[in-house]
Amino acid sequence: MSATITPVDASGPDTAPPPGLRLRRFVRPGAALLSGFLLYLSFPPRPLWWLALPAFALLGWTLRGRRPRTGFGLGYLAGLGFLLPLLVWTGEEVGAVPWLALAAVEALFVAAAGLGIAAVSRLPWWPVFAAGVWILAEAARARVPFGGFPWGKIAFGQADGIFLPLAAVGGTPVLGFAVALCGFGLYETYRQIQLRRAARTSPSEDTADTDGDAGTDAVGADTAVAVGTRPHPRGPLVAAALAVLVPVTGALAALPLVDDAAEDGTATVAAVQGNVPRLGLDFNSQRRAVLDNHAARTRELAEDVKAGREPQPDFVLWPENSSDIDPYANADAADVIDGAVRAIGVPTVIGAVVAPETGKLRNTLIEWDPRKGPVATYDKRHVQPFGEYIPMRSFVRLFNSNVDRVSRDFGAGTKVGVFDLAGTKVGLATCYEAAFDWAVRDTVTHGAQLITVPSNNATFGRSEMTYQQLAMSRVRAVEHSRSVVVPVTSGVSAVIRPDGEIVAETKMFTPDVLVEKVPLRSSLTPATRMGTLPEALLVALAAVGIGWSALRSVRARRARTE
Repeated sequence: MSATITPVDASGPDTAPPPGLRLRRFVRPGAALLSGFLLYLSFPPRPLWWLALPAFALLGWTLRGRRPRTGFGLGYLAGLGFLLPLLVWTGEEVGAVPWLALAAVEALFVAAAGLGIAAVSRLPWWPVFAAGVWILAEAARARVPFGGFPWGKIAFGQADGIFLPLAAVGGTPVLGFAVALCGFGLYETYRQIQLRRAARTSPSEDTADTDGDAGTDAVGADTAVAVGTRPHPRGPLVAAALAVLVPVTGALAALPLVDDAAEDGTATVAAVQGNVPRLGLDFNSQRRAVLDNHAARTRELAEDVKAGREPQPDFVLWPENSSDIDPYANADAADVIDGAVRAIGVPTVIGAVVAPETGKLRNTLIEWDPRKGPVATYDKRHVQPFGEYIPMRSFVRLFNSNVDRVSRDFGAGTKVGVFDLAGTKVGLATCYEAAFDWAVRDTVTHGAQLITVPSNNATFGRSEMTYQQLAMSRVRAVEHSRSVVVPVTSGVSAVIRPDGEIVAETKMFTPDVLVEKVPLRSSLTPATRMGTLPEALLVALAAVGIGWSALRSVRARRARTE
C-alpha cells in the first residue's frame, strides 16, 4: 500500500504590502525634506520670504500626531533639506567635508524641534506651542556648541516680508515665532475646514478620530473625525484662524515702530570696498595688495571730494581684514593707512589683524584719526570657530588639512565696541557677530546712534553667503531702529536705513565707494529695551507645552494599565 503525500506550501499566502502602500511610507519623509527646502528658498538672494509659510504648514502636516521619536527623524530630514543648500558656501574653498559636517550637526537642532513639535501637536492650540518649540531650538543653536551658530534663523529670511516690523517688538525670536505660528496656523486652519466638511457630508457615519495616530502613514488620516450626528465644534477652527491672523495683525500694528526719522541729525558716511586680488582662501597671501586697494579707493574719494563730485564724509569705514598687515608692528603699513586717512581728512575705521609678540591674534577695528593716528580699538568678541580658531585641532586635521591654514588662533575681545567718530556714536559688530542678537544689541545700549558691520566675505567666492549676511543687517536695522553700514572687502557693501531699506549697494568683487547721508537715532525700540526677555518667554512657552504633553502621556499610560 502506498500513500502520496501532498507537500504543503510553507510560504503561506502572499503578505507583501501593495505597491501603493509601500510608496506611502515615503510621503512624510519626502514632505519633511520639501518643507526644509522651501525654507531655504525663502532666504536671500531670492525675495521669496513668503515661502516660509507653506514650509511651516507642510512641516506641521508632516509632524502632527507623530510619535516623538518619529518627529525627531522627520525633523532631521527637514533640517537637512534646509541647511544643506543654505550652508553650501561653507565648503566653497575647503571642500565638501566641512560643509556636510556643519549641516549634519546643525540639523540635529531641527530634529530636536521636530521631536518637540510632534509631542505638542496633540494639545489644544498646538500651533502656538509648536512655534515656541521652534524658537527654543533656535535659541539653543545660537549658543552651543562653541558659542553657537545662529545662521539660518527664520527671522533672517524675512527682511522683505510683512512680518519684519515685529523685529522692533521682540527681536529675531518674536519675528521668527510669528512666521512659524502663521505657517502652522495655515495648516491647522486647512485641517479644521476639512474636518467640518467631513462632518457635514457624512452625518450618518461613526468614524473614529485617529487624530493623526502615530501608527498610520495614510495621507488623509488627519481628516478622519468622529462625526456621529453632531457638528464639528467651531472653537478649534477659530483658534486656528487666530494663529494666522494674530501674527499678521501684530506686524501691521508694529509698523509705527519702524521709523527712519533723523532724531539726532544726520551723518555723511563713506564705505570703502577695495576688493581683493583673487577669490578664495589665498587672498591673504596678497594682503599688501588688499591694503593698497583700500588706501587707493580712499585717496580717489578724497580727490572726488575736492573736485565736488562727492560730498565730504564725516567719517570713513573700511572692511574687516582691509589691513591684514599689523600696522602697529609694520611701519610701512601704518604709513599707507595714515596717508590715505590724511588725504580724506576724517576719522576712518580700519579692519586689521593685530599680531602681538605672544598670545593670540586679534581681529581688530582701529579708529584712525587724520592728525593723531590710531586712537581707539575694538577686538572682535565672537571669533568664528573653525575659521578664526580651531577647536579640537588634532582631531579635525584627520578630516581636513585646511585647518593648518589657521596656524595661529584668534582670541576674543571683551569690550563692547562703540567709537565716537566726529561726534557720532558708531556701534561695531564685526562680520560674523551680526548673526548674534547680543553682539549687536550691546552697541545700541551703550549709546550707538548708527551701527556698522565691517565684513570680509572673499573666502566664500560668489556664493549666496554675502546676501544672507546682508539680510541680517537689514533685520538688525529695524530691530534697533538704526542705520546700518556694511563695508565689505569684496562686496556686497551696503548702506541701510533704520526701516531696513537698502539705499546704496555695490556689486561683488568690484572696487567701489558708497557715500550716503544717513539718519542718526538714539531712541530704543521695545526689542532693544527687553533684550532676551521675549526669547525667554517663548522658551518658557515651549517648556510648558512639552511638559503638558508629557503629563498627558503619563496619565494616558496609567489609564491604560488600570
